[in-house]
Amino acid sequence: MATILGSLIGSCAQKLQDIITEEEILILGVKEELGELQKRMKQIQCFVSDAERRGMEDSESAINNWISRLKDAMYDADDIIDLASFEGNKLSNDHSSSPRKSNTCTGLPLLSCFSNIRVRREIGDKIRSLNREIDKIIKDKIFTTFENRQSANKGSASELRKRQPIVEPNLVGKEIVYACRKLVSLVLTHKEKANYKLAIVGTGGVGKTTLAQKIYNDQKLKGIFSKQAWICVSQVYSPILIFKQLLRTMKVQYAQDESVEELQSKLSDVWTNILRIPLHAATTRIILVTTRHDTVAREIGVEEPHRVDLMSPAVGWELLWKSMNIEDEKEVRNLQDTGAEIVQKCGGLPLAIKVIARVLASKDKTEKEWRKILTGNVWSMTKLPKEISGALYLSYDDLPERLKQCFLYCIVFPEDWVLRRDELIRMWVAEGFVEVHKDQLLEDTAEEYYQELINRNLQPDILSFSQSRCKMHDLLRQLACHLSREECYIGDPESLVDNTICKLRRILVVTDKVMVAIPSMGKEEIKLRTFTTNHKPLRFESTFFMRSMYLHVLDLSDSLVQKIPYSVGKLIHLRLLDLDGILISCLPESIGALKNLQMLHLQRCEFLHSLPSTITRLCNLRRLGLYKSPVNQVPKGPGRLKFLNDLEGFPVGGGSEYTKMQDGWNLKELAQLSQLRKLDLNNLERATPWSSTDSLLLIDKKHLNDLNLCCTEPTDGAYSEDLLILGFFGRRFPTWLSTSHLSSIIVLKLKDCKSCIHLPSLGQLPNLKFLRIEGATGITKIGPEFVGYGVGNLGSTEVTAFPKLEVLVINNMPNWEEWSFVEEEEEVGEEEGAAAAKEGGEEGAAEPAFAIPSSLPDVISASMTEEALSRRSSWLLPCLKNLQLVDCPKLRALPHQLGQQATSLKELLIRDASCLKTVEDLPFFSGWLVGCEGLERVSDLPQLRELHVSRCPNLRHVQELSSLEQLWLDEGMQDISLLWVPGLQQQRIQLHGDELEINEWPRSNPID
Repeated sequence: MATILGSLIGSCAQKLQDIITEEEILILGVKEELGELQKRMKQIQCFVSDAERRGMEDSESAINNWISRLKDAMYDADDIIDLASFEGNKLSNDHSSSPRKSNTCTGLPLLSCFSNIRVRREIGDKIRSLNREIDKIIKDKIFTTFENRQSANKGSASELRKRQPIVEPNLVGKEIVYACRKLVSLVLTHKEKANYKLAIVGTGGVGKTTLAQKIYNDQKLKGIFSKQAWICVSQVYSPILIFKQLLRTMKVQYAQDESVEELQSKLSDVWTNILRIPLHAATTRIILVTTRHDTVAREIGVEEPHRVDLMSPAVGWELLWKSMNIEDEKEVRNLQDTGAEIVQKCGGLPLAIKVIARVLASKDKTEKEWRKILTGNVWSMTKLPKEISGALYLSYDDLPERLKQCFLYCIVFPEDWVLRRDELIRMWVAEGFVEVHKDQLLEDTAEEYYQELINRNLQPDILSFSQSRCKMHDLLRQLACHLSREECYIGDPESLVDNTICKLRRILVVTDKVMVAIPSMGKEEIKLRTFTTNHKPLRFESTFFMRSMYLHVLDLSDSLVQKIPYSVGKLIHLRLLDLDGILISCLPESIGALKNLQMLHLQRCEFLHSLPSTITRLCNLRRLGLYKSPVNQVPKGPGRLKFLNDLEGFPVGGGSEYTKMQDGWNLKELAQLSQLRKLDLNNLERATPWSSTDSLLLIDKKHLNDLNLCCTEPTDGAYSEDLLILGFFGRRFPTWLSTSHLSSIIVLKLKDCKSCIHLPSLGQLPNLKFLRIEGATGITKIGPEFVGYGVGNLGSTEVTAFPKLEVLVINNMPNWEEWSFVEEEEEVGEEEGAAAAKEGGEEGAAEPAFAIPSSLPDVISASMTEEALSRRSSWLLPCLKNLQLVDCPKLRALPHQLGQQATSLKELLIRDASCLKTVEDLPFFSGWLVGCEGLERVSDLPQLRELHVSRCPNLRHVQELSSLEQLWLDEGMQDISLLWVPGLQQQRIQLHGDELEINEWPRSNPID
């Protein structure tokens, strides 16, 4: 990759520092040679920053040639360090098994001794040859022209995140808002038309996709159309995959094998066959297309496309200071002139303005600092493609070196690909991009890198609540591709020529062919470090593994590979092996030789029933993914994998003390895995009882923030992050669920826990943001025990229940009748206490064996009365924004404290709650009331702006909605609504001077 040489040298130097005094290097006998290599790295490292800067600013081929030579040497150094560590480790193991330990061959068999001498000589020769090559690079006359510029310390990712305020990621200019209203009105006007097409035209980064997304997700359009599809068409995308994506989005079934052959014969060109002809012939659809070119709009039949213009200086300046979260009006005025010049330098592009805002946010808010940015050389760089503004490169150049590598690495995924946080950070760790910090896992540091890229708007398209998925804007990807053009290739590797492939380090295979072949290079070695595909069925030539000996990351997921060859054990540099979704039935025992392997993905391998016995030799393994693979035969001893922190799909079984292979792992094996941060336990019903001293499985798991407990094999899609409890069969949840041992949990889902009659006390989980309770059919009442007032401290006078919870979803609760946050005094009596004790005794006998850890302190839950609540400084759900109650037919009322204390509530959805009588005294802005047959009154909702009502035939009273702007009613509500719509209209005119907007409920509304 480009402009990351300083970080590569630093990474190699750190690896050298870590191993140079280790026993395996002493036994190998190359400590002196490695020490010389380390000196040369330190000598040259200080000059790399200036060399890279001049290489970007100037077109001198001599500088770039020098950089290229040094980069090749550093990659070779990284490989040699791996080789020395690997061979030294082998010698160390041989040596430790002999009767005497020394630095000679004494005690070893004669043949082994000769073999060791040969290995030592070969590695020593490689290091000495590399040192000579680096000496030549240092003696090059161009080296004397570089200045000693030790890279400026721009701070770690975590420090940057702390000092940069986070703003709304979907912040847009006023023009986008106005254009959205205009185009939504056009769509509604033409919704009955047989054939209507819209096109949004504009240059890259101007906001076309943002506008299209706002239109696509506009509430007025939801449900009007029977089918909705969002398709991204990239420049190099396979037409077959586009068509399949369209079919999947429209929920149309197709046969995988025959559709490929049919599409290959029919679809020779993306635009001709995927877009222009089908869209031009569409007769029952409204089609919205975004494009940079007017000709594309005309080809699909759009006569007058909507053009998104560049931002005016005034609007651009407003977007800039809002993106920086500047609230002081005086600061806004003082910086306005310089800010307007910066906006002009950004060319009026919203994307460029937002990324430059994040650069400015890390500087002092003074005109002097902003002038430095404005007068920098980056604006006049001539080596960038014309589509890439200087602002985009400046935002990249401002990154710390390690984050530059992480940003550039994102291009190993296809264009418009949904980037998943966990997948990215694993690859960053595998490539060695992540800096080591004491007492912090590499994955946690990498997660900070990911968050920093999001905060800087370099991964601007956030696609999930927890920011675990995002997309890379096409202009930012274009910048990354340009900077990486000499080392990264995207396309069919068969089209490469010899002199090109020998320089490549990373390949993303994008091809319509089924067989992937890498051209022959004669005597030249393939130095690829990353090999990925676009997740389509592919086959690989038989020599692939033997010719790819330097791979660090190998992604064969969803390919047609049926067997992993024994030679995979020779890929000694391999850190990540992704075999998700392939057709293998076993793995070779040679996989145990991959001492550097850190990530092994074996998910969705439907024919894989066993793991090789050598898998517990993978001493550096950090992740083992087995989700949705029917693995049951496993070797003893996963606890030996001391670095394992991500174990997805742990097959629970009884284990055995006497056999090498066993039917599932005993839960005792978890005790030694102290670094676990993610853990999936499958088939918990197979767990066997153990003693109380063995049951403290979570106490030392200080990094654990993602725990999934499944009592049966899951049948739906991939798990959400954090904590999922699926199909729990106990009557009470284990007490540890409510304690501080799960303080880092952000997302919690309790699904299909049908036997439970009480919910756990969750109100004191300090970081919980998303809570979903679904299918708890045994629950009849949710009371104060759910809130957990006074957990661990009954004497406290300040209590906050669910302090960070933003989304609460309660779904499919057919027997739930009561919901309260406090206990009525008259309800608490001796009879109930005795009954509870009796019930608890019965449940104690039925408590499942995996109620871990049994000896954690019980949750102290005080039954609070209304009076007691008022005496304490309490707060309920202060951050709650979204509340959804779905399919709760017996729920009679909402707790009135909800309206008094959940003051951040923005959205309320209540569907199929037929016993609910009233909805009143709540602070939400948008409301959906669907299928509430018993609902009689909606009142006193002063902040409500949008109200959607369907299938509420007894709703006779709707009043005191002083802020209501829009009302949606279905056909069945027309008659009953005559009782209260006139009053709402009159109230709107009196308070605001305009009429209430009343709309017809869409017939195919997905909420209905």
